[in-house]
Amino acid sequence: MPKRILIEVNSWFKRDRIVRYLEIFQDIIVISLCVGLFCVMLIRLADMFISFLKPLDLRQVTSDILFILILVELFRLLVDYIQEHSISVGAAVEITIVSALREIILRGVLEIPRDQIFGISLFLLVLAGIFVISPWINRLFPHPKISEE
Repeated sequence: MPKRILIEVNSWFKRDRIVRYLEIFQDIIVISLCVGLFCVMLIRLADMFISFLKPLDLRQVTSDILFILILVELFRLLVDYIQEHSISVGAAVEITIVSALREIILRGVLEIPRDQIFGISLFLLVLAGIFVISPWINRLFPHPKISEE
């Protein structure tokens, strides 16, 4: 009896079709994020090359390069999401580590208060732990493959 009711409810709401449309809408959002990130990367790259015409500020150039690399990694993460519909924890952790290190390089280690240095160090240690443990967790708890019919 409950199975029959479930089948009737699914036929009323056409749940599979709604889920498929929501996934398509989500893909459109991710694709628009990819296009936006690509435009931001081009703008920042142009700004970086224009800054080469002025006297060279090594800290600013390093910050721009790291920022563009962060954007490239975010772009790749979104492309992987479009292809596989899952996020790579390792890639997300890498992006976070590079972002934290970029902020340290940008501000300078000597200018950051000691308490913040300890906090950032603890944060980076936790991220490194997640990065190291992530492959083992994937082997212990594999994701089930969902077959599309």
